[in-house]
This record gives sequence, structure tokens and C-alpha cells, in this order.
Amino acid sequence: MAELVLSARTLAVQWPGLCAVRQVGVSRAGRPLHLLSLGRARRAVLVVAGAHANEPAGGGTLLALARRVLRERDLRDGTSWHFLLCADPDGASLHVTPAPRSLYDYHLGFFRPAGPEQPEWAPSLLPPGRLPPETLALTGVIDELRPYLQVSLHGTDLGGSWVQLTRDVPGLAEPFAKSAAQLHIPVETGASDAAGWPASGPGVHVMPAPEAAPAYPSLADDARHSTWYHAHRYGGLTAVVEVPMWASDLVDDPAPHPAPDAAMHRLADRLLRDADEVRRVLEDAGPGHGDAGGPLLRAATWGLELVPGLAADLVRTPPADGTRAYVGSVDAFARRVPLRAAAMLRRALSGTDARTAARLERLVAHWSDSFAARFKARWVPVRHQVEHQSRTVLAAARHAREHSC
Repeated sequence: MAELVLSARTLAVQWPGLCAVRQVGVSRAGRPLHLLSLGRARRAVLVVAGAHANEPAGGGTLLALARRVLRERDLRDGTSWHFLLCADPDGASLHVTPAPRSLYDYHLGFFRPAGPEQPEWAPSLLPPGRLPPETLALTGVIDELRPYLQVSLHGTDLGGSWVQLTRDVPGLAEPFAKSAAQLHIPVETGASDAAGWPASGPGVHVMPAPEAAPAYPSLADDARHSTWYHAHRYGGLTAVVEVPMWASDLVDDPAPHPAPDAAMHRLADRLLRDADEVRRVLEDAGPGHGDAGGPLLRAATWGLELVPGLAADLVRTPPADGTRAYVGSVDAFARRVPLRAAAMLRRALSGTDARTAARLERLVAHWSDSFAARFKARWVPVRHQVEHQSRTVLAAARHAREHSC
């Protein structure tokens, strides 16, 4: 995070009068939130990095975009660009594997806060009077800039790339697919995060109408109440660009699954078993956890509490998408929840209960290896992650501007 801020300030020194860095808020722990701005045009693009602590590629993408916008005058023609360097600096300080060598290595330092503590999701889970300062800083920037496009840079540990749009951006699907193909990144055509959403092209998902029923009714968070929709107050929209750290072609297979209902039941059963195994370890540890009341334990227990409802959602109705890609995406999602809980609990207990921490580490190692083997994981070079996100952001800005005129 410090390197990101230093790089932004260096750009401001190198491009005086065009480039500026300022503080736009503070985190709950008092860490500053910085905004890098290029140009002063009223028509604005806002790019947000670091909304999820465990998705580090966004910082590199943000800097690459800023440097490109500075070099290429036409990108600044009538448009100002603004970059929120990190939406959750407290979370970023707790995720300690920015350049992992394996999924196991990645999870040893894993952190992702509980839903109500995530800046973008908090408005869908908390009343207005209890929103964290990071959320207020982000919505304050949106209120000030009134961007025609907000882009939130996200990433997944293992899978493919996809885009979520709060409103369709005609023309985006083609350059997105072309970029992914050139960089050998699979397109996650059946992303579980966008289950039941309309698609304007492979991997480009448009948020459904407010009256549409959610694919997973048990999950309280609703994208339509997140900060992604705040730009709509000013006629804007949000694009969420996901890119994988490890790729898997299993999420890029649009062929029909031979037995999607049976597959959902198997995945739900495994999800319940794995989560129960983590709970038993936690119960055996007894009271007095080393991170009692801390963010690691809060995040782990919050994730485990989602499991019963999520498992029921998977088997309650026919799958939102019967393709192999969708089943693969749900398979990955169902592996992540207990794996992440075990990883964070291991860290929470490592200083006070070495025996329990060792049990959890064995689970993390086994589940990480199984995850990678099942999905035939292959590393996506960071430069490719950054390039693909950058290309997608620029394409979204170009096409959204054409349709906002």
C-alpha cells in the first residue's frame, strides 16, 4: 500500500498541473484513503482498487492505467480520470500474500473481512447510520465526481475473467473477449457471482431488474444496494472487472452439464461437510481464542454462518445456468468458503493454540491442493492480469462514453 501511494505521488511530481494526489477519508483504524486525479474535465471516470483485501492485482492495474492515461492525450480528451488507490487499507494490511507461489501459500496469509466490513457491500448489509468510514469516503468521492463510469477492480483466486455491469455497455463484450483470448485467460461464462443475470456477451453480465429474484436467497448482500449503484444517482454506471490469479478452463465451457441438479446436490453436501469440519476444530479449541473479537475470527465465523443457507439455495431450485461452466464456478465457490474460514482461523489461533492451528493448516494444505488439482490451475502472469484489466477498463470507458452522450 505504501508503495502504491509513493508511486502515485511520484506521478504527481512528474506531471504537475495535470496530476494530483489528495486524501479523501480515513479507515476505521485511521489509515488515509488517497485519490489520484488526472485532469479536471467534468466528464469523469472513477477507478477503485483494493475493495477486497485478497485481490491485489487492482493496485498494479490502477497504476498502469494512470501511466497510460498520462502518456496518451486522447484518453484525457474531455475526460478526467480518478483513481481511489485502496478502498480498504485496513484489510490490505491483513492480507499478507500479494505474490503467492501456490494456492496453499496464498491461503496461509489470507484475509477478507466479513461482509458488513467490506466498503462496497456494507450499504447492502448495514443501516445508513452504521456505515464504515471507508464506504462514506467512497460514496463521497462519487457524489463529488459524478462519474459517468465507475470501475471496481476485482480478482478471483482461481477461475476465469468476467465483468459485471449495473447497466449494459453495448460493444464491451467483443474487446473483453479478444483481450482474454490474446492473454490466454479463460472467460468465466457462468460466474456464480452473476447467477441468473442476463448476459450481453460471454462473461459480460448485466445486473437484473430490481424485481428479479436472487439466485441465492439466503445471502443478505445484494449488489443492487452496494456502492456500485451509487453512480446511478448521477446517470452513471459501474463495471466490475474480475481477473484470475490462477486460470482454469473448467469455467469457460458453455456445453450443457449432463446432470446439473445432481451436481448441485453433491456440491452442497461437500460444502456442509467441509464447513462442519472447520466448526468442529473451532469448537475443540474452546473459548479464549487469540483473535477473540478480531477481524480474522469475525470474518471466518461470518463465512461459516452463510453455509447452511447457501447449501440449501444450491438444491432448492433448478440451477440458474445448466452449463458445465456454471457448475464449475459453483464448485469453486463452494470450495472457497470453508477453505478461507480455515485459513483465517489458523492465523487467528496460531499465537495461542499451536495444536489447533496445525490441524487447520493441514486442512488448508489439503483443500488448496485439491482445489488446484481439480481445476488444473495454471498461473496467470501478473503482467497479463494487469493488461487484461487495463484493456477492459479502457474499452468500458470508451463504449460507456459513446452511449452516455
